[in-house]
Amino acid sequence: MKYIFSGLLGLLLAGPAQAQVAAPAFPADTAKLTVYGYLDGYYGFDFPHPSSTQRPEFFYSHNRQDEFAVNQALIGLRYDNGQVHGAVGLEAGTYPEANYAAEPVLLRNIYEAYVGFRPFKKAWFDIGVFGSHIGYESAISKDNWTVTHSLAAEGSPYYEAGAKLSYEISPKVTVTGLVLNGWQNIRDNNRAKSLGTQVQWRPSAKWLVNSSAFYGNEQPQDSIRRRRYFHDLYVTYTPNARVSVLALFDIGWQERARPNLPDTPWHTAQLVLRYHLNPRWTMALRGEYYYAQYGVVVRYLAPTSAQRDFFVRGASLNFDYAPSAHVLVRLEGKFLNSKNARFPTETSSPSTNYGNLTSTVALSF
Repeated sequence: MKYIFSGLLGLLLAGPAQAQVAAPAFPADTAKLTVYGYLDGYYGFDFPHPSSTQRPEFFYSHNRQDEFAVNQALIGLRYDNGQVHGAVGLEAGTYPEANYAAEPVLLRNIYEAYVGFRPFKKAWFDIGVFGSHIGYESAISKDNWTVTHSLAAEGSPYYEAGAKLSYEISPKVTVTGLVLNGWQNIRDNNRAKSLGTQVQWRPSAKWLVNSSAFYGNEQPQDSIRRRRYFHDLYVTYTPNARVSVLALFDIGWQERARPNLPDTPWHTAQLVLRYHLNPRWTMALRGEYYYAQYGVVVRYLAPTSAQRDFFVRGASLNFDYAPSAHVLVRLEGKFLNSKNARFPTETSSPSTNYGNLTSTVALSF
């Protein structure tokens, strides 16, 4: 027995030494594992005041009125050691309830779930579910310049599933290429992959120019293929610590459903001015419009005559108060006008005018 014990002890002592010699040489592990969370509670009130608590159908974020609700409750983990990174975040609230309704039930609470590594210096390759490369607005409302999301953001993806390669050409220019399951799809709905690009240029500390593009077929598997083309352009200018200005213009079109039908174009623009009154108070003024000739990305893949010519414009004004680094209190007033009467009222007749007040309290860590 003692010879067997001695032999096992020798193998245990020799094993680590052999493994130490054979193991690849990695840099020292400086990994950081962090826990993050976000909670966005809100109350809104619409004018004219409808009988329903549901806001207009093209709102996905803060889409309830006359009730206290949670827009987004988010908890997640992030890992980064400089060579490998990844994240997983789960969410609940009225935002994922509305925006993920087309996803399978088990996927509707995924905010992000990706892993990535550096294939070479100044590059990242990521695969999984991550935030959209289109637009400047995050699904996390507190990170945006305004309380409610813009018409442009509500009409474009908040999240994507696929693979992307980002490369920093210089400290001023970063380019990204993406292969995606589709236009805001975690589950691929037609087995056709979409392509995306993004270029961010920072000519100076005061300027940021972003150009993002999308190309793909967004019809279900059993439908006629209709290619979708989309381009997002926005510019931000920050002349000093108090003032920020943003200008955005998006344009897209989708191929016709049948030879005798036209293509379906849409475009949107906005201008936002943000001003820091003092370290705790900030205000923002936004003007915007959204025009979709055949309503293609406003919930309608095959619009009826009544749903065509979606043309909405409006403005909003919001005030933010930050009592601490982890809490943000916000209030916004918004007014919209539509070419066609589409806003619900207490009566059976819809209105061309719409207004709302939205107040939020957000906690983040």
